[in-house]
Amino acid sequence: MSISHIEHIGIAVKSLENSIPFYEKVLGLKCYNIEEVRDQKVRTAFFMVGQTKIELLESTDPEGPIGKFIEKKGEGIHHIAFAVKGIEDQLKRMEEQGIMLIDKAPRKGAEGLDIAFLHPKSTLGVLTELCEDKNK
Repeated sequence: MSISHIEHIGIAVKSLENSIPFYEKVLGLKCYNIEEVRDQKVRTAFFMVGQTKIELLESTDPEGPIGKFIEKKGEGIHHIAFAVKGIEDQLKRMEEQGIMLIDKAPRKGAEGLDIAFLHPKSTLGVLTELCEDKNK
């Protein structure tokens, strides 16, 4: 696996409007992007911390993945995302090693990244996302 860095940490929140002020006013970070990813039924807000991003995730549909997560577990850390090169090959290699894939092929995520999730049953209970920026 060729992980270059932690791309982001995803945090499920009930409301971006109510959550962004904590990151800006208390932690002193700056929200640099808010974006809706319709097919994932989510709105995202991003903050940079060094080379790593914090991604706040607000559900746009209670039946979407973030809505269900919050209903079951409440607000909090949802996933960790790693930056990789050759995401398609990485997914193939993971599957060959017996890792359960949520996404067998990459799909478009926030900020134009190609993304794919690994099932937490295969990743020690942590929802893990692989991300590739094909524009770099």
